[in-house]
Amino acid sequence: MASAAPMIVTLDGPAGVGKSTLAKRLAGSLGVAFLDTGAMFRAVAHALGEGAWDWSQGILQQRLGDFEFSLRGTGSDTELLLNGAPLSTAIRSEEAGRWASQLAVVPAVRAHMKMAQIFLGRTTSLVAEGRDMGTVVFPGAAHKFFLDADPDERARRRCRQLQSQGRPADFAAIAESIRQRDEQDRNRSVAPLKPAPDAMLVDTTHLTEREVLEAVLDRVQGLR
Repeated sequence: MASAAPMIVTLDGPAGVGKSTLAKRLAGSLGVAFLDTGAMFRAVAHALGEGAWDWSQGILQQRLGDFEFSLRGTGSDTELLLNGAPLSTAIRSEEAGRWASQLAVVPAVRAHMKMAQIFLGRTTSLVAEGRDMGTVVFPGAAHKFFLDADPDERARRRCRQLQSQGRPADFAAIAESIRQRDEQDRNRSVAPLKPAPDAMLVDTTHLTEREVLEAVLDRVQGLR
């Protein structure tokens, strides 16, 4: 008897909306892996360095061929590995985020990352969070969600996250960075940020993390 196909849940939305936290908790509740696609782009951006988005498509394709991603574990314990090694904490810097956003509009990069993500979804049940999971990478996923929140609220959440880690948090700078990321992500010509037609929209501005999790989990379990 053929084994059941992996279950895919997609969570899309802009920067700072709480996708990663929700995806980890949702994956844990479902007993599946958590796929942080933003971390994939950040890892590649960090490995290639500043200005890689200006390289020729041929050079980028050659360098990208050196990168292989894999997943280990479930829920918040999921590890995303690059060439078999855990990712560096340096990928979480604001700089790496800006570089990743620049690389995300390059066709060669998006094509390579899309195939890497599709491969992971073919072999592993997972909750995938990113910008175009439900529209481009996993359009056939049975469970799709699009999270959003007021930009200032997203900036406040990012500040609280940084402060909890003992890192500097400049609200004005973070709010401007989020505004720039939104502009890039929503208006790029390749896979712009937008909800899938069949995605459930969730405005998290005035909801707690627990309330968002319950709403999404109820929908997934109701469909299963």
